[in-house]
Amino acid sequence: MPKLPGLPALPPLGRAVRLRLALLVAILAALAGSLLLWDPAAVLAGATGPWRLPVAIAAYAVGTLAFVPKPALNAAAGLLLGVGEGLTMAIAATTLGGVLAFWLGRALGRDALRPFLRTKVLASLDRRLTEQGFRSVLLLRIVPGVPFQAANFGCAVSGVRFWPYTWATALGVAPGTAAYVVAGASAGSPGSPAFLISSALIVLMCVLTVVTLWRARAAARASAARDAAHHPATPVPDVPAVPERATA
Repeated sequence: MPKLPGLPALPPLGRAVRLRLALLVAILAALAGSLLLWDPAAVLAGATGPWRLPVAIAAYAVGTLAFVPKPALNAAAGLLLGVGEGLTMAIAATTLGGVLAFWLGRALGRDALRPFLRTKVLASLDRRLTEQGFRSVLLLRIVPGVPFQAANFGCAVSGVRFWPYTWATALGVAPGTAAYVVAGASAGSPGSPAFLISSALIVLMCVLTVVTLWRARAAARASAARDAAHHPATPVPDVPAVPERATA
């Protein structure tokens, strides 16, 4: 594998590792492409009878693997199922989707992506996830702006254990999920306190997301400046100009 800018040289991957990684990419691409044939919201709306909740959970979980935005799924759950059933379903399905992504990433992609953790920043994150799995995953789920699937596969590649990851996911997604579910359930009454409060929480989470991204960018710039100060570039010696040869 060629060396990427800013990353250490990586050992060549074995054929089995490459095949597993290719299978993971193929599965995710197929799930994303399947949205041309079905709509998770339509499945939620059509689920009836005793299998209503299991069908809704399965549709939602597969939707997260297909990269359907989680806020849209949460709002649809509230609109179609109400607050009580919608919130229960959304939290259970989000956790299931995170678990499925974790299993796929750990079984098929971990061996291929693990060498990238040798960089300083990623190695530090991996150590934190390994040593403080529950707390670290909980923060990833609560802090706005962290993409759900990126966190899923990042945890799968790290050394975090399964059960701390699962419980932290279930607890951490609850606040944001509740805001969108309540907003969806009360969308028919835009002047109601439930809709106004949930909408205010969604706006607050969006603002926090922007602030978090801005602070992360500022921290990255500061880190790059410190590295440049500690490791200044080697000056290039001046090369005397070669006098032009006189032409006849």
